[in-house]
Amino acid sequence: MEHIYIAMVDTPGIFAAVIRGFLKQRYIHVVIGLDAELQEAYSFGRRNPRIPFFAGFEREDKEKILRAFPTAAYRVCELACSREQKEEIRERLRQDYKKRLRYHYAVPGLPFIALGRPFYLKNQYTCSSYIARLLEEHQIRISEKHFSLVTPKDFYLYPYQRVVFEGSLAGFMGAGAVAAAGAEAASGTWKDKGRERRMPKPYGTGASERVVAYGS
Repeated sequence: MEHIYIAMVDTPGIFAAVIRGFLKQRYIHVVIGLDAELQEAYSFGRRNPRIPFFAGFEREDKEKILRAFPTAAYRVCELACSREQKEEIRERLRQDYKKRLRYHYAVPGLPFIALGRPFYLKNQYTCSSYIARLLEEHQIRISEKHFSLVTPKDFYLYPYQRVVFEGSLAGFMGAGAVAAAGAEAASGTWKDKGRERRMPKPYGTGASERVVAYGS
């Protein structure tokens, strides 16, 4: 069994506040990672964290985000998958990153999300619609909705995942990220800046099969 990682992000700002009000939840951005520390992670978002007007497919840079948004919060979740699924997803992400300048943030599609009407322009995605489509193409279905209508809230509510970290981005980076929690996870705790957080129980028997088969 292998894992991929979904990070849900909360950042300050007017645009973020508008999205937060629409979703009615804290986390407004979604990132897909191939490792627990998010050393290799990708998303549709700002090309420069400080400039909201230029967005597209980018590799996530946690240090840049932290400098731009010192109060950013992260919720990192682990999804089970097969080795084949993970390698195919890895290859797709790397290929899309090579041609990242062809991809753009789907600003025209935002009103359609509010109306609940599927809308897709070639090579244009939101952070959540790109990841939803990518995972769906590899038999991991986050929502029954059309991929263009999937929002960060759908990722938050997805049942077949395990929360491995929730706290400040500074705490995530300073604590050595999720990998440093390996020994503590066995006892069901994760320490973040002096605080202990209860970790959800690991997947039960057969959970990984449910994730792989969900929606297939």
